[in-house]
Amino acid sequence: MVERKCKHLQSLKLPAAAMLTCEICGEEIMLEEDMKTHLLLCHLENDMHCPLCSLSGVSYDELCFHISSAHPEEQHRGQDSASGSAGTNTGVTESGKPQTAPELLLSQSSCDTASEATPTGAFSDATDSVRSEQNTTPDNGCSSAGETAPITSMMTTQCAQTRQESVQHCTEDYNGSKSEDNKPKHKHLSSPRKEKLFSCPMCALVCSSAFILQEHVELHLQEQQSVEVCFTGEKRYECPMCSVVCSNSFSLQEHVELHLEQGAAANSAGSPGSDLKLARQLQQEEEHTRKQEEAQQEKEEFKKLQRQFGLDGRGGYCRQMERTMGRAVARGLMAPAEFHFKRAEMMESLASGVDDGRTRTHGVIRALYDYYQTECRDCVHVWLSADTDHYCSSEGDKGWGCGYRNFQMLLSSLHRIDTYAPLLPEKAVPSIPQVQSMIEGAWKEGLDPQGASHFNQRLQGTQAWIGATEIFALLTSLGISARIIDFHQPTGPGDTHPRLFDWVKQYYSQSSRNSRLPPRLIHTSLPPLYLQHQGHSRSIVGLEQKKNGKLCLLLLDPGSSVSDTQKLLSRDTVSTAVHHVRKFYGSLKHKQYQVVAVQGVLSAEEKQISILDSRTLHAERIP
Repeated sequence: MVERKCKHLQSLKLPAAAMLTCEICGEEIMLEEDMKTHLLLCHLENDMHCPLCSLSGVSYDELCFHISSAHPEEQHRGQDSASGSAGTNTGVTESGKPQTAPELLLSQSSCDTASEATPTGAFSDATDSVRSEQNTTPDNGCSSAGETAPITSMMTTQCAQTRQESVQHCTEDYNGSKSEDNKPKHKHLSSPRKEKLFSCPMCALVCSSAFILQEHVELHLQEQQSVEVCFTGEKRYECPMCSVVCSNSFSLQEHVELHLEQGAAANSAGSPGSDLKLARQLQQEEEHTRKQEEAQQEKEEFKKLQRQFGLDGRGGYCRQMERTMGRAVARGLMAPAEFHFKRAEMMESLASGVDDGRTRTHGVIRALYDYYQTECRDCVHVWLSADTDHYCSSEGDKGWGCGYRNFQMLLSSLHRIDTYAPLLPEKAVPSIPQVQSMIEGAWKEGLDPQGASHFNQRLQGTQAWIGATEIFALLTSLGISARIIDFHQPTGPGDTHPRLFDWVKQYYSQSSRNSRLPPRLIHTSLPPLYLQHQGHSRSIVGLEQKKNGKLCLLLLDPGSSVSDTQKLLSRDTVSTAVHHVRKFYGSLKHKQYQVVAVQGVLSAEEKQISILDSRTLHAERIP
């Protein structure tokens, strides 16, 4: 590079008689060769900058590569000016090799720099001294003065022409007389330099403009594309800022521009407005995530509730019975012939609407009455309901049929009471599918519209659970007056419900109010009470009062099997079986209990009033 630039200093012939003083910085140098080296290193090589843009601080080869790639239009102008100067050496080097367009522009820029940095007097003195030597020295091929004069005149002429052409081209570009594509570039270049600096991600270059940095990176990419070839023979375009490989140069250029835009956005992201925007975005994302999690949790809980209450489409009584018997056949517990025989019996019973009686135990209240006559002398009083049959769950309703079975127990008692028997259509107890149909009929009459909407107006063919409100609606539709008493919270120590026991005592003792001294054992004509709590229901068929004043409920549970219930009928096992029927304070520790009590017959007008009142059911809350 030193040899290239020495051609600009060949015409400087300085006198050697005395100390030489640099006209630019004032430094004194002894020898002429040292002065030339000083001018080259201190005032020309350190001032390498692009004559067409603000790029500076690079080497001579990098500057040539920059001009040939970033300013192709100026190359053509340089070539035109070189071809137009016939008879001069502006287009060739000292060795006779033609100069390239970037070198020509750099030589012109060097002349401009030298002419601006060196005073006019220095050049005139040097020129006069050279001319005087030329006049006094014979012209031969070995004379240095004869070589210096043409080169000096050529340098002066070239610098003037180059400056004039450079100013003319820049003026035309800035005024917009050239192509429209150059307008944004020169407009950007003509703007004052900003304080913000942009570093090249591929080298140590620092630029003051993002536009210049983009052009510089594009040069790196073009150089990389020209030399980088895959093992397969195809070009691969890898991003210099990350590990992304693009299929073509256009995609790679867009990818790098995204990096630059993100970097510029990151530099300006420290404002309060951007922080607020980021905080809002994070808050919105967190809120969206929370809503999605809540919706998913609600969906799962709804599915659990559907399965718990039998509304998940698993089928009703008939389908569950068939599945249970089919598993028994598969395990070898039931013969195929027995399966078909029982299935036929079940279909016949369902078609008649009457329970088949397979889970029924008759004479339970009579057996308890006989037991208390001879046993359990520690009881002061014992009250028993009217005769009631026990109905337990079967293979077709196991896990969800307790409410229907308790209603069957209540109906079995109402059939034996003369007050209620005329209101019942048949003397037989209906099957579970028939009870479901009866509840749907009550909804159609207008009873409990909220409960009907909860079950979507349909119970048949499902395993839906029923509770106190469905029993109330069913009794009202039959013309039977009923009431719901809600023991919504514990009233005793240890989450017990002593108020519930007291209320049951008042219910059963109403039959012996006229008696001054009630007997120890009282068999009343009152129907049993329907007792409901979370997840299960039972029937209250009696009450014990001990000598110490404690009360004990007598409950028939649909969960008890036929074999366990029949133990009450045998004198040998009744004393043991009664323990499963007794329930003291500590046995009822659920948070809430509801009781459905039958209390008479409804007239036609009272039934219509009850239907209207059932639009919003109100239970009697105790306490």
